[in-house]
Order: sequence, then C-alpha cells, then structure tokens
Amino acid sequence: MKQLFSVTGPISPIDAGFFQPHEHLALREGASFRCNPALRMDDPEKGAEEAIRYLAAGGRTLIDAQPVGCGRKVSDLLFISQKTGLQILGSTGFHKLCFYEQEHWLKSESEDRLASLFLEELQDGMYEDGDTAFPCCRTEARAGVVKTALDSCGLTPLYERLFRAAAHAAKAADSAMLIHVERGSDPLALLSMLLGLGLSSDRLVFCHTDRACTGPEIPLRLLEAGAYLEMDTIARPQYHGDREELGLLLTLLEAGFEDQLMLSLDTTSARMKSYTPDAIGLDYLLRVFHPMLRSHGVSDAVLKKLNGTNCAAAFASGR
Repeated sequence: MKQLFSVTGPISPIDAGFFQPHEHLALREGASFRCNPALRMDDPEKGAEEAIRYLAAGGRTLIDAQPVGCGRKVSDLLFISQKTGLQILGSTGFHKLCFYEQEHWLKSESEDRLASLFLEELQDGMYEDGDTAFPCCRTEARAGVVKTALDSCGLTPLYERLFRAAAHAAKAADSAMLIHVERGSDPLALLSMLLGLGLSSDRLVFCHTDRACTGPEIPLRLLEAGAYLEMDTIARPQYHGDREELGLLLTLLEAGFEDQLMLSLDTTSARMKSYTPDAIGLDYLLRVFHPMLRSHGVSDAVLKKLNGTNCAAAFASGR
C-alpha cells in the first residue's frame, strides 16, 4: 500500500486532507539568502505560527521543498510538525546551483555517491547538516520527495549528472520528483531525458511553468505526456495578477487535465504573515484564491483534486 512519508512518519494518502505541494517553512541563512534575503526562515516559532494559521483555515499537509545541502533545517520541520500537528513532507535532491556555496561538494561528487545520498535520505532519514561539507548528521525523518531544479542554463553536464542521480534515487524508492522550472529552460527536453532514464511521467511534478513558460503550449504538452503541473504564480504581481493565473488554470481545466493539476504558494519569509505581517500568509489559497475559483465556476470536487487527491496520488510512495 502506498504511503506519504512525512517528517514524523508515514501517513495514508486518504489522511492528507488539504495539501499544498510546494512551500518553504524553514531555511537557514546561506547562499540562497545572498540571492534573495526572503530566503531565510530560521525562526521555528514563526514557522509554527504560520502552520497554525494554515491549519486553522483548513490546511492539513504540505511539502517543504528545500533539499539537502542548501539551508534545509530538518530539526525545525520536526519542531513545527510536532508542535502543531501539521503534516510536512521533506525533500532530498538538489536546487539551482546558485543556492550553493562556490566550492560546494554537490558540484563535485560522483553521480553514484549523490544517488546513494538521495536514496538514503528517502529510505533512512535526512541529514541535518551538509551546507559546507558532505553531510554526516543523519536524522530519523525520511524525505518524502526528490526535489530538483532546471535552471535557465539548461541541461549542462553538471545538471545532467545531478538529474541522473536524482532519477536513480527516485526510481529506486518509487518517489515522485518535484521539478523547479526556470524561465528560458526547456522542460520538454528534461521530460524526454527523465523518461529515458526509466521514470514514469506520472511521477514527475513540474513546478512554476505558469511563470516560466509563455502561454499554455508547453504546460499542455507536459500534461498530455502524463506529468503533473504545480502552479504557484498566485499573489505574485511581479509576474502577473491572480486573474491571469486564473485564466491559465481555467484553460488547462477546460482541456481536461483536472486530475494532473496542483496549486501552491512557494512561500518565503516575504510571503508569510509570521515574518511579514502584511504578507499574504500560507492560508491565502484557502482564504482568497479558492473562493475566486468557485466564483468562476470551479466546483468543490475539482478544488479537492487541486489541493487534495491529486497531491496525495502524486507523492504517495510504495517504498
């Protein structure tokens, strides 16, 4: 029987409830902070405060999408989950290389060693350390997903090695792969590569195509191939407004892909009320965006798929 692997243990997919599949609750200061100061969330009490807000609005589960070696704080995720009851799935894998130190071990380790590390985090437990040296302090909290990132530079030899390692681990553990997509990249080329490595399209969740791709053509081709799309360009006016996001989502729903779409917020400290009081908050989908969707004819049954059953199905694992 497939299960979701949270930081506090396995849970049944039927117990996932309202599920946001791409968030960030805990992140220590490091290279990512130097790219964007909002990429520091190092106060676990504030993380718990945000979790309580989400739970009070009707949330139940989320994925913290920060992988090993770039500021991930497993201990904080455990603290938040244990204090509030929020079900949190952690991530192994890799992020954009700009989020790692210049001489980071991730950039030089062999494909086999990286695959072994990612698989160990899925099967045995995530490491608390790893930002400056190869990780050695393992926890009992298993990762629930393999996070990866396709940057605008595309599939360079280094990114190819990282994706191969991540694919081997995901396949061995029957884990889903969460794929960050950057503007200027080619997600269709990556899809072809991953399918060639033996991954099934229904284990691939492409993120941010709603802001990384112009128009619905590429998102539709990914969906037609059987992949999931996670959309989170919501309350992000620097990209487009919520009505534009709504229009894209309705286009994809009208094309018949309600079983392959998910919604999330990709939170930072600038988007969480516990850090920034006038921010949207982790409960924005429940408070604002879902009601907007209902007002445009999206049924409660479809909403349950977008932030419930689709997420549970995509991220459940048979390991």
